Amino acid sequence: MAMPRVLCRVRLLIHNDFSVISKYSPVVNSVLINKCARFRHSIRHFRTNFPAGLVLNTSQKQDASSSSSDSDSSDSDEDDVTIEYHRGLPQITVPLPSRKERCRFTLKPISNTVGDFLEMLKKEDRGIDRVVCKTIDGTRIASSTTIETLLQDDFKLLINDNAYNVDSPKQERLTTEEVQGLSDVKTLVNQLYEALNVREHQLQKEVELTTQLETLQQELLPLEEKKLELEQVANRRSNWMAWAGLGLMSVQFGILARLTWWEYSWDIMEPVTYFVTYGTAMAAYAYFVLTREEYILNDVRDRQQLLLLHKKAKKTGFDVNQYNVLKDQIAKLELDLKRLRDPLKLRLPPKAAAKEEKKQVEEKAKE
Repeated sequence: MAMPRVLCRVRLLIHNDFSVISKYSPVVNSVLINKCARFRHSIRHFRTNFPAGLVLNTSQKQDASSSSSDSDSSDSDEDDVTIEYHRGLPQITVPLPSRKERCRFTLKPISNTVGDFLEMLKKEDRGIDRVVCKTIDGTRIASSTTIETLLQDDFKLLINDNAYNVDSPKQERLTTEEVQGLSDVKTLVNQLYEALNVREHQLQKEVELTTQLETLQQELLPLEEKKLELEQVANRRSNWMAWAGLGLMSVQFGILARLTWWEYSWDIMEPVTYFVTYGTAMAAYAYFVLTREEYILNDVRDRQQLLLLHKKAKKTGFDVNQYNVLKDQIAKLELDLKRLRDPLKLRLPPKAAAKEEKKQVEEKAKE
């Protein structure tokens, strides 16, 4: 019975019901009341502090859970294979299994292949025993496949016992219409540049080439006159030698005829004429052996005329090499002028092109 009374008094003290206490207790001890009041104060303090601690613990748990989730997400990011494009080249970042670190590989889309990429991985980490690239559905990708083809779709990278799903970033490619439009713009820019600069440059170049051509022609003029004189002398000499050959053949014919019909008979002269004919064939063959040219009368005459020309040039001091160099330079300049005046390069209309061609023909006729 004593314990229930004490508990009831304590409950009443908590709720400040001192009047009720006086009903159940005729003598109230002030010390006991003070102790009960202290007990009440501690209970109030306990009631107010307990929820705050509970809230603190829950907030700490939430912070810990959030930090753990962040660390898990960062760890998952570090364990993934990522692809980024830097200055047009793909950079593949792969976690190495032995070193527990990420390594970045820069590849060339066209020249590098899947086999090159796998060899780079094995060379970088000697602990890699098996590395394979597969498609999403599990089909193995050949080592000869280019990196450009590999990065067109997502794929799997298997390193030892680890499998990584690699997401290939999508590259923007120009359509056919955009490429054609870009080509048209480039053509228009080139035509504009040509209209502003190229024609003026062509005129300057034409004046420069014409000046050089006139200078060389002035240097060549005295040599050309001297060469013409030497050619005339060589031509007369070669003609004289041709007539001399005809005369010798006539003399030979007369001698053989005299011996055949007047001095001796045909039975005696037949072997002689045979050996004369065979000797002529031997002479023609000897000419081929010495000159490496077939014995054709026109070629023989031209060769003899050229030999006489060089012989006379040495006697008169005519420089044949200088003459040939000047002729080559003039021919080169004339070819450059012809190409520079080409109607297609000048972008002339058909009528203007015809006039330009007629003008060039007239200039050649005057020369």
